[in-house]
Parts: sequence; C-alpha cells; structure tokens
Amino acid sequence: MKPLVLLDTPALYYRAFYSVPDSIVNADGHPVNAVRGVLDTVAQMVRRFDTDRVIATMDADWRPAFRTAVMPEYKAARVKDEEAGTEIPPELAVQLPIMKRVLTAAGIPIAEVAGTEADDVIATMAAQSRTPVVIVSPDRDLLALLDSSAEVSVLRPRKGGEWEALAQTDLPTAYGVPDGARYRELAALRGDPSDGLPGAPGIGEKTAATLLENFGSLESIVKAAKAGVKTGGLSPKRAATIIEVEESLYKTLEVMRCLTDVDHGIDLDTVPNSFDRDAVEGAAEGQNIRRSVDNLIGALESVSGTAGAASAQPAAPGRTATASPPPKSAESAESTARSGNAGSWPQSRLVGFDLETTGVEPATARIVTAAFVDAADQVRTWLADPGIEIPESARAVHGITTEFAQANGATATQVISELCAEFAALREEGAVIVGHNVVYDLSVMAAEVARHRPDIDFPSIIPTIVDTFVVDKHIDPYRKGKRTLIETAKTYRVELLDAHDAAADALAALDISRALAEKSTEISALSNDEIMAAQADWKRSQAAGLQAWLRQKGNAEAVVDGSWPMS
Repeated sequence: MKPLVLLDTPALYYRAFYSVPDSIVNADGHPVNAVRGVLDTVAQMVRRFDTDRVIATMDADWRPAFRTAVMPEYKAARVKDEEAGTEIPPELAVQLPIMKRVLTAAGIPIAEVAGTEADDVIATMAAQSRTPVVIVSPDRDLLALLDSSAEVSVLRPRKGGEWEALAQTDLPTAYGVPDGARYRELAALRGDPSDGLPGAPGIGEKTAATLLENFGSLESIVKAAKAGVKTGGLSPKRAATIIEVEESLYKTLEVMRCLTDVDHGIDLDTVPNSFDRDAVEGAAEGQNIRRSVDNLIGALESVSGTAGAASAQPAAPGRTATASPPPKSAESAESTARSGNAGSWPQSRLVGFDLETTGVEPATARIVTAAFVDAADQVRTWLADPGIEIPESARAVHGITTEFAQANGATATQVISELCAEFAALREEGAVIVGHNVVYDLSVMAAEVARHRPDIDFPSIIPTIVDTFVVDKHIDPYRKGKRTLIETAKTYRVELLDAHDAAADALAALDISRALAEKSTEISALSNDEIMAAQADWKRSQAAGLQAWLRQKGNAEAVVDGSWPMS
C-alpha cells in the first residue's frame, strides 16, 4: 500500500497566509492565499510520493484544556480575541470553509477531534498506520514522532522551494540526539516562546544537545545538576538554572507529548475517499483558485489513473492539454504563412494568448505561466520553473511562488519549445492570436527563445496578431483613464474575475477583441495582413504622440518605443 501523508494543515495554512500574496481575492473580495497555498502543497505531496492517501488534520481546539491545565501560559500570547479565544485572523478564517470544501470533494478526509490539536490526530494516526507515514509540517515539535521502526518521517518546507526530509536516522546529525524522545527533551530545554514554553534560560539547542549526549536524558541532567556535577557541559550556572526551572521543564515535556489514542473515526486502510471532480469544480466556483484546483485535479488523476470526465479541460500546470507539432523551418513557415487572408480577421480562428512573468522588462523577465484559449474555451496552459527567484513584486501580481514553480513547473526550455510549437501550428493554420499589450508578451517570448532555443527563428513563426491595447486606443483615443486589461475589460463589459491568471487574461483579451470588431466595422473588415500592417502604423503613431506629450511636460529626453508586434 502507498504511504500515508498526514498534513499538519493549520501550520500549512498559516504559513501560506503569511507568505503567499493576499492581493488575489475571490468574488466576495476575500483573499484566497491560504487556500491556494494548501491546495498547491497537497498537489505537490501527491506527486512527490505518488500517493492519493492524504489526510488533512485540523485543530479542533488549538489550546486544549488538558494542556492549559498543565501550563496556563501555553499559546496564551497568540490569543487575538479574548472572548472567542481565537488566534485566527478574520482574513484567514473566511478561507477555511473554502479549503475544506475543496479537499473534501477531492476525496481528502478532514480529521479533527474535539478537545485536541492536529498534532494529537497526527500522532494517533502515525501510531495506527500499517504503512509508512510522512508528516508534512513546518513545526519542529513533530520531529518527536520520528520512528524508524514504524517508518514515520517528517517533511518540512524550506526556503527556495526546497523540502527537508527527516527520518530518525537524521536526528543525530541534524540535532545531536538519537531519537524522538530525546528530541522532545531537547525542545523542552530549548523552549519555544511562541508557544509560551519558556525552556531553560541560557540553554540553547546546541547546549541542550550536548547535555543530553553526555547525561542521556533530561532526568539524568537534573540529577547531575542537583549532585553538583560540573563536567559534561554542566557548569555551576547552568546547573543552578536547571534546578530552578525543573518543574517547568517537566510540565513542558507533558504539554509537548502528543496523544496517541484520539478517536478520529477514519479507517486509514480506506483512504482516500471518492474523488468527485464535479464537486471540486463546484467548490472552486467564484473563488479565484482555478490554477490551484487544476493542479490538484491533475495530480490526483495522474496518481489514481483516472481521466477527467469533461473534454477540453484546462491542463495541469507544466503540461499541455494537447500535443503540438514541432516548429517548422522558416522556409516552410513562410510558404504557408497566414492562410485565409481573403477574409476579415474576425472570421479566422481567434486564440487568446497571455504570459505571467517574473518582471516588467521584456529583456530580463522570465516566463512563469502561459496560456492559449480559443473561441470554444479550449485551454492550454503551462507552468514553468523560470530558473530564477520569482520576486515578491511578481508574486504579488500572479500569486505564484518560487517554491511552487520549482516543485510543479516544467523546465523553461521545455515550455519555450512547446510554446514555439504552438505558435508555428497556429501560423500554419492561419489562426489569429489575440492579446492585450501583446508587444510585451511577444518581446518576452523572443528573449526567452534566444535564451533557451536560439535555433528557432521566432519572428518567422508568429501568426497574425491582434493587440487589443493598440486597437482600442485607435478606436477610442480620447477615453480617459487607464487602459490596463482590467479597465479595458470593464469598458467593454467583459468578465475578468481571475485577473493575472494567464488563462483568464487570455480569455478576456479574446472577448475584448470581439467587442472591438463589433464596435468598428472598418476594423473588422480588415484582412489578416491588413490588420497587422494597420496596428504597426497605429502603434508608431501612438508612441510618437505619447513621446511628444512627455517632452511637452518637461521630460526632454523621453523616448517611447513604437515597435510592434515586438520591441
């Protein structure tokens, strides 16, 4: 049987809440950063361990009475609302029901037991499991559950998308202790102020490890201190400290010890529950978590071997929904370039295109996600590991972390190759690619092709392009306000809920292009070649006008690039 993955869900959703940008909100205006972070982690674990046997453990009571009876100060500093006794910020609290609905629909059991913390549920399940157990948590306290005989390991998230896998055999090197029991004593000596556990003042982790190595156990350290032993790292000052806080240390040990007999009501041998794709889709509706849900669905289906019920569904990140032929040579591309020029461009097959990247400068920005969306709402999406750290400013826009991209994305070379294949196929077909301010996206593509696939002549495989930014500005040059995709979508009454998601942005640009064609019969009558030539002229004129205005306002050195469709 496959390994059982136990999620320390509260620790994971707090980590996501404080590390993933909260600028992405759902239809109700609430942030969904914690939901996205947890779903992404679940998908990552499913793929990493090739298992859908995942359980999300929860805190039914994050300050259980049996622990506060021993130490009233346990987690007391975290209480945000004295009356409710809660530590959960309201911006996080509204996300938990969404997260639970999606996980339940995906067949992932939610395990919480009245009067206990997630740690207690995890410890009980780890003790009961007949298969290897992986505990996923940033909480060091769960290292006390490491057990080689029971094959219990812990996976801890680290910076830069890395994960630290720890088994009992790693404890001597990592912490200087032989097993989980000694690690708990080390943690008691070290203390944890965030949990209200004082430890022994002046004794840090390394000193605690030295004392345990030399004396064997906390009990032996206390006995040696009382006996006046001055060797093995036990100086008179440290001995006096340990004697003074002896009672507190034993209370801390009791508080840290996890229950192993809670009645969680789950038959571990039957995990996972049934996976209901339609229910998952329904739970995600209007929540702006499309990318994370697609990623989770893709991971679960890849492990279970089931196929999606609906056709033309969005592809899992890092994978294309359909295979594309390899890029044609420049000569072949030219021989079949832009078929169907006799008709107007709206009569061609229109395909929306968008990129989300690491920055705003095309020459240095790297692709993070890409999408093609056609009129039938067929979606092809890619997630790339850009090969560099995704800056906080970019994460705040599209919500994708370096960690997520590294764990789930395809290599940049693979993504660039597949995107070029798609461009070449669309050009051969005579399709029209639509994007908003697409000069940026194509310029990024050109730079990425030069970086990863210099053997491809990118300009030669570009199909007919319709840039809704350029066309809109030509049709309505004096409209006040910004012309971002979001504002332009509002102007033409196009729905754009999941802004800065590549597929959503591509679809919005596609819908805007139709609205522009309806608004201007002159423009809608242009052929593919004519719309390309016209936009190049309009872009040059628009750039010249903006440059003149900037210089008139005092910026005498202002230069606005009028290149199109690439800078």
